[in-house]
This record gives sequence, structure tokens and C-alpha cells, in this order.
Amino acid sequence: MSTEIKNALLQLIDTVNNKPQLASSVFRASSFSDQDNLAIRSQIRGFTTTMDEPLALGGTDSGPNPVEMLLAALGSCQEIVYRAYASIMGLKIERIEVHAKGYLDLRGLLNLADVPSGFSQVSFTARIISDEPEEKIRQLTELVEKHCPVMDSLMREISVSGKVEVQRTTAPTETPKVVL
Repeated sequence: MSTEIKNALLQLIDTVNNKPQLASSVFRASSFSDQDNLAIRSQIRGFTTTMDEPLALGGTDSGPNPVEMLLAALGSCQEIVYRAYASIMGLKIERIEVHAKGYLDLRGLLNLADVPSGFSQVSFTARIISDEPEEKIRQLTELVEKHCPVMDSLMREISVSGKVEVQRTTAPTETPKVVL
């Protein structure tokens, strides 16, 4: 059990309890495509990662694709929440693994049929290696499944909005018309 994790979480809990206005957070990620291929650079805080498509989907296979990253985000988030709650509960967890699968009909992506372009189903297996009593692991699992932000985001309908801004690389060739 990591006392650093436990202490950080208890301090955060105390801060949010005493100042609820600090509970609302905004996370950000930016992606950039400035090459003539499908490799995308994503920047998150001080980190840069590359996403791409496999060769069979027209990519260069220089990184995982976005739907694979979504599955990795689900597994990683669960593992983090398992570790966080285990530290608060005083449970010793040797190892956590999450193996996620997403089922996707490529006809939606390729506009070949009127089917969703995203996953139709996501499943996962969480493997916890621990000598803790089964009842404690069950309680831990219930907390994780209720409080994992990525799992929650995938399981309920959320509002997504956006806009498109177009910037020209060259100045217009026409002389602007003056209206008096």
C-alpha cells in the first residue's frame, strides 16, 4: 500500500470537503495533424503521444489508434481508481490488470451502412492479484465500478459539442467589394 497515494488522496478529499468550489475540474487535450498521413500528435499537459491507424486502415502503424486508446483509457482509469481506493481502504494489491475489448462495425466508419461508427459493445476483465479477503475485494470493485470517470463517461449519455474553424493559408485573390 502506498502511503504517498493515500496521503495525496486524503489531502484532496479534505480540500474538496472544505472548499467544494474546487471540485469542478477541466481536463484538456489537443491533437495536431500537419502531415499527409493519419499519424496524429496529441498533447496532454506536458506529454506528447502519437496515434495512428494500422496499415490495413490506411495508416503507418506508428501508434495505437483512437479507439484502442479509448480502451486503454478505460483500463488505465480502472487500475488507477483500484489503487486509489485500495490505499484508502488499507488493502494490499500485488497487481491489477484490465483487458478491454471493443466491438466496432467498420461499415459505420466507412459510410457503407447505417450503423453506428463507434463501439457497439465494450467488455473488460479486471484481474486483481491480492491475498485480501474476497469481501474486501468485492467492496473495492463496487467502488471502482461506481466511481471510475472513464467507465462512467462511457456508460451514460453525455453532452458533446464542438465547432469548426477554418483558417486560410493564403490571402483571398479577389479585391474586397466596398459597399457605400
